[in-house]
Amino acid sequence: MSFRIIVLAKQVPDTRNVGKDAMKADGTVNRAALPAIFNPEDLNALEMALKVKDQIKDAEVIILTMGPTRAAEIIRESMYRGADKGYLVTDRKFAGSDTLATSYTLSLAAKKLAPFQMVICGRQAIDGDTAQVGPQVAEKLGIPQITYAEDILSVTESKIVIKRRLERGVETVEAPFPIAVTVHGSAAECRPRISKLLLKNKHARTVTELQTETKDYTELYTSRPYLTIDEWTVEDLNAENEKLGLTGSPTKVKKIENVVLVHKESTALSSDDKDVESLMKELIEQHIIG
Repeated sequence: MSFRIIVLAKQVPDTRNVGKDAMKADGTVNRAALPAIFNPEDLNALEMALKVKDQIKDAEVIILTMGPTRAAEIIRESMYRGADKGYLVTDRKFAGSDTLATSYTLSLAAKKLAPFQMVICGRQAIDGDTAQVGPQVAEKLGIPQITYAEDILSVTESKIVIKRRLERGVETVEAPFPIAVTVHGSAAECRPRISKLLLKNKHARTVTELQTETKDYTELYTSRPYLTIDEWTVEDLNAENEKLGLTGSPTKVKKIENVVLVHKESTALSSDDKDVESLMKELIEQHIIG
């Protein structure tokens, strides 16, 4: 049996470019109005998974992402860096999912890929910053979890030793498999694309993407089945509709805005103690400090 690592990755809107059209009337993110990128901490998680693959014979790294058809781009990006295969969980019924509905869907997909030794993902996504999906997936799968992972100190086919990055220091944790791991942003950056893998996987497509192609790639995908990125829908996962999308999401976003701090006034201070005392009083009165 091979050593299987599932990487939960997400294509996210670039929140550095939030504008007035970033939110829909129903409180969900208008992803069409923002450029899409690979969630940064999921890239850290991919690198950690690839490190395990480097050390475990016959290990395979599988990318699992949930989103629209264009999210297949991060599966290809992962394959260029060393991932073996990817699955896109996509269906209109998944739209508007909060962390609860997302973790439910991803846990069903992970169960479909069982048996596995590791489920690994970034600590949080930049479009939500909740850090909830990874732990919720672990809970739904009924497996132990290690959060805030920063580095792998050692790994064998039976257990892993991980360094965690905490608010006031670090912690070393040892755990047997299967295990869920969420990766801190301070972990190693993901390795760059490998030209050989880029050439090998550049034509990897989902069935939906192939339907928009103008060329006939039937022979290519018949002879190279690894180029097919599987798509899973609600029916493929046997999911309960009431637990999906907006219906299964108790969390509602009321408002999204881009807050920009603008410096309007400045105060010049001399070395006189009275100037410093006056500034401190002003800051305290305005409740900036104290």
